[in-house]
Amino acid sequence: MAFIKEESEDVKIEETFTVKQEDLQEQTDLIEENEESKEEEHHVKIEEKTHLQTDDILKRRDKNRFICTQCGKSFGRKGNLKTHMMIHTGEKPFTCTQCGKSFNRSSHLNEHMRIHTGENPFTCTQCGKSFSQSSHLNYHMKIHTGEKRFTCTQCGKSFRQSSSLTLHMMIHTGEKPFTCTQCWKSYSRSSHLYQHMRIHTGEKPFTCTQCGKSFNRSSDLHQHMTIHTGEKPFTCVQCGKSFNFSSTLYKHMKIHTGEKPFTCTQCGKSFNFSSTLYKHMKIHTGE
Repeated sequence: MAFIKEESEDVKIEETFTVKQEDLQEQTDLIEENEESKEEEHHVKIEEKTHLQTDDILKRRDKNRFICTQCGKSFGRKGNLKTHMMIHTGEKPFTCTQCGKSFNRSSHLNEHMRIHTGENPFTCTQCGKSFSQSSHLNYHMKIHTGEKRFTCTQCGKSFRQSSSLTLHMMIHTGEKPFTCTQCWKSYSRSSHLYQHMRIHTGEKPFTCTQCGKSFNRSSDLHQHMTIHTGEKPFTCVQCGKSFNFSSTLYKHMKIHTGEKPFTCTQCGKSFNFSSTLYKHMKIHTGE
C-alpha cells in the first residue's frame, strides 16, 4: 500500500510540474506574441512615418520648383528659370565689345572672347592642338579614337556627335527651320542664318589688322589674310599650281575638266567662267 501511495504522489508531482510547464510555455508564447505585435506595430509606424516624410519632401520639392509658363520645364532655382526664359524672350544681355555679338549667358560670352584673345586653354594630349572650349577638345579627341556612334539611317554616313547627325538629316528631309525675316530665305542651321543677317544689317565684325578691310565672315577674313602672308594653301592635283582661295582653285579646275557651265542664251556658246560669259554677252548687247 505504501508503494501505491508513493507512486500516486510521484504522479501528482509530475502532473503538477507538467501543468506548470505548460502554463510557463503559454505565458512565454503570449509574451513573444505580444513582443512580435509591438515590433510589427513599430515597423508599421516607421513605414508610415517614412511615407509621410517622403510625401512631405516631394510636396516641398514641388512647392520649390520654378515652372516655365511657356514650355512647362521646371527648375530648382529661380535664377536658372530666369536664364531659361531668355530662350523664349530672345534676350541676350551679354554683348561682346569686340564684334557686338550677344549672348544670354555670361559664361558663353567668356568662351566667345577667346576667339578675339586667341586663348586656347584646352590642349589635346595626342597631337598638341589647342582649343578655346572643352567641348571642342572632346569633339576633336574622337578624331584620334575614330569614334562615330551616330549613323544616318538614310545613307549610312556616321558622325561623332548626335547634333551633327540631326543637322545632316535635314539634307534628306529638306527641312530649313531658320528663316530670315527680311527676305524669307531659309537655312538648316541657325549659324548660317546669323551670318546671312549681316547682309541686311551691313555688319562686318571681322577686320584685317594689315589693311583695315572688314568682312562679315571670319572665313572670308582668313582667306583675305593669305594676300598679306603670301600663303597659297589650295593646290591643283593636276598641275600643282597653288592658289590662296578655294574658289580660285575651283575655277582653275575647269581648265582640266573641260567643264563649261555658263551658256549664252543668245547663241548657245558655253564658257567655264561667269566673267567670260559676261564679257561675251556684250557682243550681243552692243555694250
